[in-house]
Amino acid sequence: MRVSWVSRVLSWVAAAVVGGVYGIAGTIAHSVAWGPIPVGLIVAAIACAAILIAVRALTHDRGAAVAAGLGMIGMLVLISGVGPGGSVVVPDSLSGQVWTYLVAGIVLLVIAWPSFSRPPVRTEAPAAQEPEPHET
Repeated sequence: MRVSWVSRVLSWVAAAVVGGVYGIAGTIAHSVAWGPIPVGLIVAAIACAAILIAVRALTHDRGAAVAAGLGMIGMLVLISGVGPGGSVVVPDSLSGQVWTYLVAGIVLLVIAWPSFSRPPVRTEAPAAQEPEPHET
């Protein structure tokens, strides 16, 4: 069954929105720490990786994973700056820098992961078999 380009574009838009929501949630939660343990960073990274893997696995489309990753990184960049009231969501600290590079690394890893669902393509023709003699 061939998927129309309209449904493919709509799946990319939906994936970008989902990625953006997870990007916002992870960016807000990344700074939560329980003593010396960065619980927010760990949970946010697991959640973002899980949604990217789910999008890639369920849609069988690398484009949807790219859209989700761009939505995630786009929202991270959008809300990382200084807000109109002077508030900063992602401070220039170690956890903020780790979060920024961690999200980019997770997105790149999920997008670049090879697809094992398709059989490998043969690059050479199969060896020709000798025809069997026919008895007449």
